[in-house]
Amino acid sequence: MKIAVTAASGQLGGAIVNALVKQVGAANVVALARTPQRASALGVEVRPGDYNNLPELERSLMGVDTLLLVSGMDAPDKRIVQHRNVINAAKNSGVGKIVYTSVQGAQQGTAFSPVIQSNRQTEEDVKSCGLEWVIGRNGIYIEPDIEYIESYKKAGKVTNCAGQGRCAYTCRGELAYAYAKMLTEDKHNGYTYNLHGELLTQQQLVEYLNQAFDLNLHYVPLTVEEYQADRVAELGDFIGTVIAGIYQGIALGALENESHYQQASGRSHQTWQDYFASIS
Repeated sequence: MKIAVTAASGQLGGAIVNALVKQVGAANVVALARTPQRASALGVEVRPGDYNNLPELERSLMGVDTLLLVSGMDAPDKRIVQHRNVINAAKNSGVGKIVYTSVQGAQQGTAFSPVIQSNRQTEEDVKSCGLEWVIGRNGIYIEPDIEYIESYKKAGKVTNCAGQGRCAYTCRGELAYAYAKMLTEDKHNGYTYNLHGELLTQQQLVEYLNQAFDLNLHYVPLTVEEYQADRVAELGDFIGTVIAGIYQGIALGALENESHYQQASGRSHQTWQDYFASIS
């Protein structure tokens, strides 16, 4: 069985390729990437995979049985069309099953909501395409908080607009393991899974960061407007506004969801105690 993974040069796509190799062997995995040379280190066959190029996608998906569609990074309206290109290429090339990496979040009322709406549209497109399907709705990656630790240390605090909201956090390694199972096991066909670990408030997250890095950070909640201004100043208007929207969704309770990680992967999600112990 040939399993293809789109956006394989990215962090999530690459992690899923590695997890699949452990389960089915490198000969059965195909990595698709817009710039193929960026995925060459994965040790599997690499084919072109530009979401905007339908004929190229059709050629690259020939002989593939199951496809993982990693959600694109473009503007929401463009992403819907790009994802449809991948879905149509899969249908035209004889793929039998699509697994889609969607995301959890507020469908209304935040700057991130248009992204969520575009993901929900792709979910519907996947469900109605006539192929077998599985959808994973990813929680929020916890890795960026680890990568941002020097900035937290410098500030002495963690600030955002999540307030007391509980967040469905996850990490790429756990997602990769679950997606490898969803791609290779037919019992998941027709299901939509929320993929995350134990829910955390920002205060709980800060406590884990303090333990792991021997710090004394504290959490300071901001208004949405304050946090958006802060993020825009550092990251630019588009990314800064989107990130503020993600945390606003946490405050609204949109990330306080039941986890289906056990059903999707066959094992419990790594505990946050174990995760932070592994990085300390």
